[in-house]
Parts: sequence; C-alpha cells; structure tokens
Amino acid sequence: MSFPPTAATARGPIPARAGIGLRFPHHRVVAETRPDVAWIEVHTENYLGGGVTPAWLDAIRCDYLISCHGVGLSLGTAEGLDRDHLARIGRAVERFAPALISEHLSWSVAGGRYLADLLPLPLTDEALAVVCRNVDETQEFLRRRILIENPSSYLCYRHSTIPEWEFLAAVAGRTGCGILCDVNNIYVSAQNHGWDASTYLAALPPAAIGEIHLAGHAVRRLDDGSVLRIDDHGSRVAPAVWALYAEALDRFGPVPTLIEWDTDIPPLATLLDEARSAQTLLDRYGRKAGHADAA
Repeated sequence: MSFPPTAATARGPIPARAGIGLRFPHHRVVAETRPDVAWIEVHTENYLGGGVTPAWLDAIRCDYLISCHGVGLSLGTAEGLDRDHLARIGRAVERFAPALISEHLSWSVAGGRYLADLLPLPLTDEALAVVCRNVDETQEFLRRRILIENPSSYLCYRHSTIPEWEFLAAVAGRTGCGILCDVNNIYVSAQNHGWDASTYLAALPPAAIGEIHLAGHAVRRLDDGSVLRIDDHGSRVAPAVWALYAEALDRFGPVPTLIEWDTDIPPLATLLDEARSAQTLLDRYGRKAGHADAA
C-alpha cells in the first residue's frame, strides 16, 4: 500500500486549530460541559480495555474530533512489533475512528518486556531500516497513514551516524508516514545537545507535517553546573518554545496543534487558556498568509 506524503493526506480531517490532550481528571467535565476546543487527543493505550474509561471516550467523540497518540508500539524494536498489541490498537481505531493516529520515534520493548519509558534509538542505517519496516507494517495493518513524533533526548549514542532531523525525514520519505513535530521536544533536545533548533525545523519536509505538539518542560541544574531540560509536560509552554512554534508555523503553515499536559495536571481552564494562546498564533499566521496571497 502506498502512502504518498502530501500535506492534505498527512494532516487528515482535523482542522489546523488548537486542541488539548484529554487526561482522566477531565473526562467528566469535558463530557458534561463540552468546552470550546477544536479537537482532542488521547493516549491510545489508555482506552484499549473495557469499563468506564473507553465509555467516556465514546461519549466525548460524539462532540469532538479525536486523535489517538500511541505510547507503546515501540517502532524502534529490532525484534519486531508485538502483533497482539497492534491488533488491540486496530480495534481501538475501529471503535473510536480517530482522525489522526500517531506514535513515537523510540523503543520500549526488549525480550518481550515492556519498559515504562520512550527510549532513544541509535541513529544508524540499521536502526533506520528497522523503524521503516515497523512503520510500514503498522500502516499496512491499520490501513491508515500514521504520524511519527520526534523524541526528547538526554543522551546521544557514540556510534550514531545520522542527525536526528535527517533520520526522521528519511522515515517519512521511505514509508510515506507523516511527522508529528513536537516543538517542545526539538527545543529540549537542542538545548541538551547543543543543536540548532532552526536547523532541525528546516530539515523536516513541510508536506509531511501532520500535527504539532506543545508542552512545558522542567529545568534541572546538575552538580557540575550544567543545565538539563526534561520534557515532563508539567507546566505551561515556555516563551522560547512559543517563539520556536511561531518559526514552525512560518515554515509549515497552519498545522493542527496540541497542548500536552501529563504531570501535575491543572484545571481544564488552564489547558484551554494555553490552547487559546496557540490559536492566537495560528490566527496570526493565517492573516499573514492571507495578506501574502492577496499581494
């Protein structure tokens, strides 16, 4: 099955507006109050079982477009995908009919054991072949294009030979998948490793960008005086990340944009306020693009 990487098909039917990540504390309030937000994203693995949790999503998706963001498929695992897990994801896709499906450029399974983290890949030709094989298998099984999210990273393998931005672009080019551009992750990794965040953005193919993530991160000063930034999704988006997001919009155009918040989860009103800030930038870009077209 061929998935040519065009902007229209990569982005799907979710509008180029701001959405929020749905977390357990907000199920009831979202279902009962139906806040003014364009779309909602959930972590796929939270809705694979039975009981009340997927029932909440059944109700909520009647009013909102849904995106399913996976955290457990382990696309970088050399021993192959867990077909049982992939089948469960397939059933969730059939049930919830998400407008977008995404996963991470990472690995989290070894010897059949799931590790509770999204671990970094060695960026080599061998790893690139593994990821592309697994992405192809996932897309063939789901009969859908998926988006792949760039990671946040805190170490680099000495034997990596491919810059992360080139690696991600190559996965999209070889498999036809889209890219979920996590702007906060780019900023965090660039600060941790001394990369240039603008160079990273410039290397990504605009037609493949199907979604953008924004989130807060933590700053830790280590014993040696150096600073480590940690993608903890536990605070408001940092000013420098907002600036990089504006740069991403200049390069990619309006893209569905999600506010993520996974730790120290605040009241829903705080997420909606962050989404309004993202929407302001999306609207500003839209006016700017409209003036350029008129000229």
